[in-house]
Amino acid sequence: MGRRSLVAGAGLVGVLAAGAAPAIHAQALVRWRLASSFPKSLDTIHGAAEVFARKVRELSGGRFEVAVHASGELMPAFGVVDGVQQGVVEAAHTAPYYFFDKDETFAIGGAIPFGLNSRQMSAWTYEGNGRRLMREFYARYDMTSFPCGNTGAQMGGWMRQEIRSAEDLKGLKFRIGGFAGKVLERLGGLPRNIPAGEIYQALEKGAIDAAEWIGPYDDQKLGFNKVAPYYYYPGWWEGGLQLDLYVNLKAFRALSPEYKAYVEMASTYAHVETQAKYDVRNPGALKQLVASGARLRPFPADILTQAFRESMRLYDELSASNEQWRKVYADYRRFRSDQNLWFRFTEATFDRFMQSQRL
Repeated sequence: MGRRSLVAGAGLVGVLAAGAAPAIHAQALVRWRLASSFPKSLDTIHGAAEVFARKVRELSGGRFEVAVHASGELMPAFGVVDGVQQGVVEAAHTAPYYFFDKDETFAIGGAIPFGLNSRQMSAWTYEGNGRRLMREFYARYDMTSFPCGNTGAQMGGWMRQEIRSAEDLKGLKFRIGGFAGKVLERLGGLPRNIPAGEIYQALEKGAIDAAEWIGPYDDQKLGFNKVAPYYYYPGWWEGGLQLDLYVNLKAFRALSPEYKAYVEMASTYAHVETQAKYDVRNPGALKQLVASGARLRPFPADILTQAFRESMRLYDELSASNEQWRKVYADYRRFRSDQNLWFRFTEATFDRFMQSQRL
């Protein structure tokens, strides 16, 4: 059996399970640079890019090397799409919704308020129409995409003052990631899109009143509990943030079929491992945060209700004004409806029962 036949026949699961790849002689050494939107201190989210790079190296027998550069080393956190599009770097690892100012459609590839959870997002991407639709959209920016991590449902963030109703959001200077700020604005809040490494200082100095990042493990590393006591849930704007590996189209097309397969295999491995890390590390971190004085609070019901209403209105407005959004969101919306119907009878009912038990 030839090398190419082996890769095609074994498939992703077979090659990963084998723990090795056939020797490669079809392509010379390849060296890529990858720009991350995240600091090295966050071993979970930044670590996804490092896992990807390690797997590419292993699968290729060391003939395909990806150098991972943290936020700010080669370019700013929010400059990585420009870097990939212009060919300054071959790849980037980021949260798609950071780039909603280019086109709101970017956000659908990551997370939108009251969108899909992590399992549903992976299903839409891999087995629904998500990958095809998003890649058609990204091609407008001379790049393609590969899922490369998911945080799962996130926490709602840290507040310097208690939030008792939707009225308390008015005038609140809130560090919130990307696209979700458009909904916060409609509730009277003042969104601030700040990279991870700059949030603590802004919160400590009072430049912002509140901040969200991901969840307990990362939030504890960033020290938010030291400067804001109230910890809210859930992060209704991020039911499952999917991270993306963006790759310059010219660079990807220059790869041999085997090397292209390694990019997809390695990104899928990192995609699964990243959420596993969060699911393992968040529970213990939450216990530690509460023990150190963090005050857990659910968002008041009127905030969730108003935020949902404004989100749906925003999506209708974008569907009327943005052709790219309309095309992708129409499919996403149908998929979300079917998934929520199914989860209502299975996952949600089972989860509610289990969470009510003393185990």
